[in-house]
Amino acid sequence: MAIHATIDLETLDVKPTATVLTLGGVKFNPANDSEPYDELYFKISVDDQDGYGRTTNDSTIAWWATQDPKIMEEAFDQDDAITVKEACARIAKWSVGVDTFWGQGYGFDFTMMENLFYNVERPIPWQFWQVLDSRTLFKMISRDPRKGMQTDLHNALADAYFQAKAIQIAHKELGKTY
Repeated sequence: MAIHATIDLETLDVKPTATVLTLGGVKFNPANDSEPYDELYFKISVDDQDGYGRTTNDSTIAWWATQDPKIMEEAFDQDDAITVKEACARIAKWSVGVDTFWGQGYGFDFTMMENLFYNVERPIPWQFWQVLDSRTLFKMISRDPRKGMQTDLHNALADAYFQAKAIQIAHKELGKTY
């Protein structure tokens, strides 16, 4: 069975050069409703990212101020934050064996992660053809399956988990078989 994975970022900008606060990922089987597994979650040091010229945006920071305070505090807390180099090393190791990667929308999570890899001159651990867009998938079915089941919006790990569960539902609704 092919291994699928979702990755979600929480950031301080929407550009490819955005400062990344947190990264969450899970692996899952899209062919059934089994629980996602092999969770990946960490924070990336904002100070370390400053050294690479990562960007922030006032409107994104203002948007964060409107979010659930508990989620915002978790995202902005820098305790145990790791360097960009360590983040890329962890992503690369975790990605071994993954056949398909899912992001929520074109040009956001994976574009930003690829930019992080460029910053530290590490090879990107996936090929462009391995990355799929769940937002497009969800538009092909009756409704976005995350609506009504998702909690902890904008927690990177929770977002990755619910994205995986929604992809399973979409595959079932579309009759996708493996």
